[in-house]
This record gives sequence, C-alpha cells and structure tokens, in this order.
Amino acid sequence: MGVAAVVLLAVLGAVVGSFLNVCIDRLPLKLSLLRPGSHCSSCLHPLAPLDLVPIFSYLWLRGRCRYCRVRISWRLPVVEAVTGALFAFIGVRYGVGPKGLVLLAYASLLVAVFFIDLEHRLVLDRLVYPGAAVALILAPWAPPGAEAGVLAGYLASLEGGGVALGVFLVVYLASRGGMGAGDVKLAALVGLMLGLRLTLVALPISFMVGGLAGVLMLALRLKGRRDPVPFGPFLSGATVVAIFWGGPILEWYQGLVGIV
Repeated sequence: MGVAAVVLLAVLGAVVGSFLNVCIDRLPLKLSLLRPGSHCSSCLHPLAPLDLVPIFSYLWLRGRCRYCRVRISWRLPVVEAVTGALFAFIGVRYGVGPKGLVLLAYASLLVAVFFIDLEHRLVLDRLVYPGAAVALILAPWAPPGAEAGVLAGYLASLEGGGVALGVFLVVYLASRGGMGAGDVKLAALVGLMLGLRLTLVALPISFMVGGLAGVLMLALRLKGRRDPVPFGPFLSGATVVAIFWGGPILEWYQGLVGIV
C-alpha cells in the first residue's frame, strides 16, 4: 500500500473517530446520534464546520470552545488520533481487502467500547449484541477464517466465543460483583471476533494488564479495595494486540513451553 493510500486511511479513521466521539457521548445516555447536530456540551451553541475538523480544530482552538471558551475534553482528539492510527496500521498490515475492511469495523467498535467503559463504566448491549451477530457472520473474512476457509472460520469463531464466555462467566461468578455482566458479554464478542487461537492470546493479556493496573491504582491510592476497575478497556486493548501480533505471540509461547 502506497503512502498516499495510508494517509487517506488515516484521515478516514480520524473522521470515523469524530463520529465515535458522538457515540461515546450519546449512546450511554440513550440519545439520538443524529439530532440535535453537533454542539458545545457547555453552552449548547451549534458547531460550525471549521469546529469539527478532526484533531486540527482542537489544536486550532487550543482545546477550548470558540463560543464560550470552556475547555474541550481531551478525549475528542485522542479518539480521532487513535482511530486514525489504527486505520493506517490495519491498511499497512492487511490492506483493504475483505479481512482489512472487517478489521477496520472491529477497530471502530473496540474504540467505542474502550472509551465508553472508561468514562461511564458501561459495556452497552446495543454495541455488544449487534457486534456479536456481525462478528459471527463475518467470521470467514476475519481472523478466524481469513486463511482457514468458510466452515473452519465459523467453527473457530464459535469456539473462541464459547471459551471466552466460559472463562469470564467463571470469573464473574467467583468475583461476586468484582466483574460486571457486561464484561462477560464483551468477552464473548471478542472470542467471536478473534477465533479460538487469538482469543487464547487476548484473554491472558487482558487479565495480566488489568491486574497490574489494579495493583498500581491501589498502591497510588487512586481506588479503594472495593472499587471496581472497568475491564472493558483492558479487554479491548488486548484484542487489538491479538489482531496485530497474536500470531508471533502464539509462536513465542509455543516455543517457550515446547508445544509442537
């Protein structure tokens, strides 16, 4: 893929990230994504086109609303930049064939899940359930079946979803409220997306990083012992890692334990 195509993908990703910001703001509140139009959340003034240019508008306005000068959330340019970077990375790694297009959709969904759970501590059914249906339908063109074939793709997707659901259900029951039911549903979605092999990469990474983050937050007194930590961001992040580097990680692990 040429440099110009990668740049175009990055720009497209930033535009998609701008829409994801609307989803992150409105879906948890059960508000329409279309009406009202984009506006300042503080003074409610409608935003002009120049206020809506991804990343650039935030920098140009120095992080403040043009009309009331209230500070704009840092999350807006971060989501746009992260989505743009993911789109470019997927384009470089996988191209824009069927697998690449599926992964662009997955990346968009994971970004929304990541930031909604981070800010609102919610994993929304309206994202997880449609996402799970789409992941199962697209399994032959996504990681589970892109190289294995249609039937093997569906089987791997179901295996991944079943294993992830089972593991998180056990953790959910054992934690007695320490993990939310939304995390269990999200795990099943991740399994359907990744298939069994890559699910076995994503789940351990999410537990290790989530556990370390929890210990660090306790040590820094950023949370109490009984305060729950949103797990969706860790699971979403681990899924992205598995998509990009799951194969080499599996090979490294197999060599480490001597599995042929």
